[in-house]
Amino acid sequence: MNLHMRQKELDEVVISRAILAEQNAVMMDYLDLECAVVGGAGPAGLTTAAYLAEAGIKTGVIEKKLSVGGGMWGGGMMFPRIVVQDEARPILDKFGITYKEYQENYYVASSVEAVSHLTAAACDAGAEFFNVTMVEDVVVKGDGRVSGLVINWTAVEMARLHIDPLTLRTKYTIDATGHDATIAHQVKNKGGDLPPIAGEGFMWADRAEANIIEHTKEVFPGLIVAGMAANAVAGENRMGPPIFGGMLLSGRRAAELVIEKLL
Repeated sequence: MNLHMRQKELDEVVISRAILAEQNAVMMDYLDLECAVVGGAGPAGLTTAAYLAEAGIKTGVIEKKLSVGGGMWGGGMMFPRIVVQDEARPILDKFGITYKEYQENYYVASSVEAVSHLTAAACDAGAEFFNVTMVEDVVVKGDGRVSGLVINWTAVEMARLHIDPLTLRTKYTIDATGHDATIAHQVKNKGGDLPPIAGEGFMWADRAEANIIEHTKEVFPGLIVAGMAANAVAGENRMGPPIFGGMLLSGRRAAELVIEKLL
């Protein structure tokens, strides 16, 4: 058996052109979005993106890090397992994530499998991912709603370079940036009519899980908060060790809100 690839002439410039041509075409197309999911590579954001794209909504996922998955990769203290409760099991089933019942209302899944399946589902449905990309500001015009995002490479911020950003247009933005609630803070700091953002309180898992769906809502015209960002904006308690059901359910709810508005 020949274990070597048949030698062909490879042109490094053709390879580079292929990457640039394809990604530039995607970038040009996705400067106009129906929904931007920011910090969208965590559990809430991935779930939102998968449901939105499945519904046919043009969705871009903006992630400041190189990899997607947020804190879900590490499970609890780098033990790659997550726990969900009964209410979130239909989401695991929908995306083919296997799990085991530990005891009543506690189901354990692989964090690596969960991230992989949610990411694949979002990609398969048509969502586009823009990693190593940060949102440094929002666009709010005369209609008083978030209608665009100001984006730049994460490396620009890390190197503290003065390089002007680009702007994309979006009908809805999902703030799924976790504890920091970055987009909500940007709107608030620029004078947006949001209540004070208190941040999360002490850890109280059952309360935080029970209330996260209520906190997943449009907090400013065109801006919906999801996942830990929703609890942070509401001043809710912190969710517990790797209990992810609430974040998955919040992601689904955020998608439902956008779908109700656009379809």
